[in-house]
Amino acid sequence: MRTIRRVMDALTLPVTRPRSREPARPSSPEGQALQPADFAMLADFRHELRRFSLFSESEAQAQGLAPQQHQALLAIKASPIAPTVTELAQRLCIKTHSAAELVSRLVQTGLVTRSKDPDDGRRLPLRLTPLADRTLDALSAAHLDQLQRIRPLLVELLQKFGG
Repeated sequence: MRTIRRVMDALTLPVTRPRSREPARPSSPEGQALQPADFAMLADFRHELRRFSLFSESEAQAQGLAPQQHQALLAIKASPIAPTVTELAQRLCIKTHSAAELVSRLVQTGLVTRSKDPDDGRRLPLRLTPLADRTLDALSAAHLDQLQRIRPLLVELLQKFGG
């Protein structure tokens, strides 16, 4: 579990650029120079992430959704409280105005509703419609099945990072 956490932490660290004109010497978190095998592991890991991403995009399109619409539905469903457009934008790592356009399209297609929060009239929480729930159930089942199929490969790749 620590290995997965380390990889996820590494994937979410902000990218910093070297200030000098010379490229920074690549090194591992322990400060050792990276070896060709390190680059191969990273390339393999990125390749499998990309393959899963392509699978996900294809499944979403088969359900009549753009991949970002699928991500939005999943983020809304996973939120412990109905999110606002701003909160959805943060979760999807997009600008608020882009999230607003995305939500407008989801509202137009009958997948999402937004209405005033009875406790705070300034909030417009987003909720999935029954159609969105059914669509997301089908997509999520396919994704979980795919993750189970590729789990051994992902575990093997993550274990290589564990050292």
